Amino acid sequence: MCGILAVLGCADDTQGKRVRVLELSRRLKHRGPDWSGMHQVGDCYLSHQRLAIIDPASGDQPLYNEDKSIVVTVNGEIYNHEQLRAQLSSHTFRTGSDCEVIAHLYEEHGENFIDMLDGVFSFVLLDTRDNSFIAARDAIGVTPLYIGWGIDGSVWISSEVKGLNDDCEHFEIFPPGHLYSSKQGGFKRWYNPPWFSEVIPSVPYDPLALRKAFEKAVIKRLMTDVPFGVLLSGGLDSSLVAAVTVRHLAGTKAAKRWGTKLHSFCVGLEGSPDLKAAKEVANYLGTMHHEFTFTVQDGIDAIEDVIYHTETYDVTTIRASTPMFLMSRKIKSLGVKMVISGEGSDEIFGGYLYFHKAPNKEELHRETCQKIKALHQYDCLRANKATSAWGLEARVPFLDKEFINEAMSIDPEWKMIRPDLGRIEKWMLRKAFDDEEQPFLPKHILYRQKEQFSDGVGYSWIDGLKAHAESNVTDKMMSNAKFIYPHNTPTTKEAYCYRMIFERFFPQNSAILTVPGGPSVACSTAKAVEWDAQWSGNLDPSGRAALGVHLSAYEQEHLPATIMAGTSKKPRMIEVAAPGVAIES
Repeated sequence: MCGILAVLGCADDTQGKRVRVLELSRRLKHRGPDWSGMHQVGDCYLSHQRLAIIDPASGDQPLYNEDKSIVVTVNGEIYNHEQLRAQLSSHTFRTGSDCEVIAHLYEEHGENFIDMLDGVFSFVLLDTRDNSFIAARDAIGVTPLYIGWGIDGSVWISSEVKGLNDDCEHFEIFPPGHLYSSKQGGFKRWYNPPWFSEVIPSVPYDPLALRKAFEKAVIKRLMTDVPFGVLLSGGLDSSLVAAVTVRHLAGTKAAKRWGTKLHSFCVGLEGSPDLKAAKEVANYLGTMHHEFTFTVQDGIDAIEDVIYHTETYDVTTIRASTPMFLMSRKIKSLGVKMVISGEGSDEIFGGYLYFHKAPNKEELHRETCQKIKALHQYDCLRANKATSAWGLEARVPFLDKEFINEAMSIDPEWKMIRPDLGRIEKWMLRKAFDDEEQPFLPKHILYRQKEQFSDGVGYSWIDGLKAHAESNVTDKMMSNAKFIYPHNTPTTKEAYCYRMIFERFFPQNSAILTVPGGPSVACSTAKAVEWDAQWSGNLDPSGRAALGVHLSAYEQEHLPATIMAGTSKKPRMIEVAAPGVAIES
């Protein structure tokens, strides 16, 4: 992922402003260590920090149309750029960059071309003929983007908060699926899929159609001119990404250039659940597997850097970002510049353990819709910024537009967790890849219980973070928290610790408002906390906070009940969870 920064319509001395824009753009250099570019037209500046994935030799940015009257700075990947180039046969392209099509599509269609792009992107386009500009962000918000306004009348747009927070009177998240037009003077939603209205869908479940849609999403993301791999935790989502990649890698341009042996990467504490499961999956798939370990102290020592790069004080995001941040540095040191990852599946299919308590399909569907809409503030932010901190790009096939439309059009009754019918969380996805003749994965991996990334790297990771916070935040500090932090007041010492660090880097009120808040259990929305009365007293984003569901739930010894475990059709019963809840792992 690259870094973009645009300053449009500033009133300052142009030479002084150019120096300032260059200085701020360098704050984004970690996102794009391969090249820096700047284009100035009067009082408008477009800068770019490039991570070269497609056409490393000639695809430097900003990019232009034929006569350079249209200038664009882009962060992202356009997977259908070859098809779009074919439709733009009357145009002359300067580079092999997948993003150059944006300049020419604007020439042909004006502002009404965004939905033609199949990919993830954030861009700013300047039309020098009338000094107007547009900016847009991809459908789900896989790429980060912020917009701010200067007291001099300028508009600032940046991939990260740190590119504009010191120079804007006010700034905010650039909403996913939106276009900003200087001519219209505001935002317009360009992404309007059927599921967005949250109307309950009724399309019958077709396992083969769902499988094909995901395979297509993965294949698109094999578009690369540099070495790549997959992140493999050994859980369902990352294992499916790896399995599909292995199955379709041969014959691609990437395989011809880099070979058919797929590299896989995993991180965890010594002896963690993820390391064990990932190694088993890697052996099954025949990948060249790289296993990285870290200690709790390694993670704690990295927390300040993680908060600086992820630009959040959200507890669950920081917990999960830290091992990903450490792993990304190791991956980049091996010469790999792009990885494919499994984010988004839990939001689409109701995979978090709290979905066991969804009261009906209507509430489950609305919850999944809300979770997808919020992804840009959570897992998308983590996957992008924790990797981009080291100049590594993460691609997320579960968040492919076409795949989301396929999965969200299916009657949500199929997503309901039904122990009486043998359906565990994400059963619909598991069943789609349960191929007896040509297995994608071993059965026990295909039906492994959900582990949130911050849990799967090792349960003592979260316990260690809590202990660290306990020793650094006093009870007296917590008693004054509502006065010190009136917005999103920290309710735990861990949250208080992260908030202190965040505000040291980003003290502006606008920055504080970019981070979501509210009660949550096991990554739920505040609304879903109401699904189970006992959760309100155990508000923690860890999957283990799903009392009565997770096999290693907090204080499970106080919750005698029956759950279902194992892989047989007649599961054995063991005493560890809450009444009426069954899990097949």
